[in-house]
Amino acid sequence: MIDPVSGTDKMLDVAIDAGKIVEIGKRLTAEPARRVIEAEGCIVTPGLVDPHVHLREPGHEYKETIATGSMAAARGGFTSICCMPNTSPALDSPELVRFVYDRAEAALREGGCRVFPVAAATKGRRGEETAEIQLCAKAGAVAFSDDGDAVASAGVMSRVLTQVKQTGKVFMQHCQEPSLTRGAQMHAGALSVKLGLGGWPRVAEEIIVERDIRLARGSGCRYHIQHISSAGTCEILQRARKDDEGKRLITGEASPHHLLLTVDACEGYNTQAKVNPPLRERGDVDALREAVAAGVVTVLATDHAPHSADEKALPFEEAPMGMAGIETALALYIEALVSSGAVSWKRLIAMMTIEPARLCGLDLCGIGMLKVGGPADVTVIDPEVSWTIRASELTSRSRNTPFDGRKVKGRARATIVGGCVVFGE
Repeated sequence: MIDPVSGTDKMLDVAIDAGKIVEIGKRLTAEPARRVIEAEGCIVTPGLVDPHVHLREPGHEYKETIATGSMAAARGGFTSICCMPNTSPALDSPELVRFVYDRAEAALREGGCRVFPVAAATKGRRGEETAEIQLCAKAGAVAFSDDGDAVASAGVMSRVLTQVKQTGKVFMQHCQEPSLTRGAQMHAGALSVKLGLGGWPRVAEEIIVERDIRLARGSGCRYHIQHISSAGTCEILQRARKDDEGKRLITGEASPHHLLLTVDACEGYNTQAKVNPPLRERGDVDALREAVAAGVVTVLATDHAPHSADEKALPFEEAPMGMAGIETALALYIEALVSSGAVSWKRLIAMMTIEPARLCGLDLCGIGMLKVGGPADVTVIDPEVSWTIRASELTSRSRNTPFDGRKVKGRARATIVGGCVVFGE
């Protein structure tokens, strides 16, 4: 059992009853179990938490729904996920926040995981007027973001941070300066020139990060950098987190594809590798791994972005950006970070459990840890099982992944949410 909060990393058994953990130890005194999951050779961890997924509902249910995304997440070992507000309409009102919770409750009964909404920071995600931030927080929004777009105006951003600070929540920024990326399709470099596609420079990400860190320090609002893609952003984040205030206020996340793939995956106009922010160069991948190893980047998030096969079959310039990733993330993180020697198993689990739970305030209800009396959200991981990613076998309604056919190692063997086995044995 690995539980980063308590520092536990040893052979133990876990007893669950009525949705709670009732005992942890070697010689359990609890009543004989009605059901036993033999986990020899496996790692028992707190349920995995993903703070950055796109579930497309309402408005684009043909790509994904709260129900299908929730079940896909459970099969990936996740017991809690936080869904982004770039839906249609955007999640910018308390009514829509409650809509997500209603659908999530139904999905949970059908074998999915917990779903928590991230509300839009501006009305319609247009970046012009602040949304109903206080009311959305009261309705249960766990964070705020205009993900899919940056809040481009410094003035609007300043007002957003001031209001989010009052809620005690975190603001999550999609760092993309829009005037530098109009018409951009992929990383700006030799391959974009060769393919005749608009280039997306690193500085478009870095400028927003630099600006926002100053604004966040001024407001005292917690600020989170989503899906880091640039080595320069890693350097900026490292500087920002050198003091105690920076560590408290400023965090960043890495996604599986930015830890493994380079822009070369776009060769041949491969739309499966078209993502936002774009895949960059080997130096960026190495810098991001080093930032994770050094504790500069503290959160792992999939940025699960499902799109239909028809959409991804369009010409590169017209195809949407994003890849489905909730079911494959664990194995890819193992490859990028544990197998490479960048981090230990305990640190990987922390970045997939308690770190994202704290980011979104989910730790306050016991999520992200294994403790007696806490919710029985548990993931059982087989670290040695070898398997091949097959897009056709994914549970998600969309199966757009550049990792189709990749041989990987490590997988969730069972996922338990609130004491119910929603996936596995």
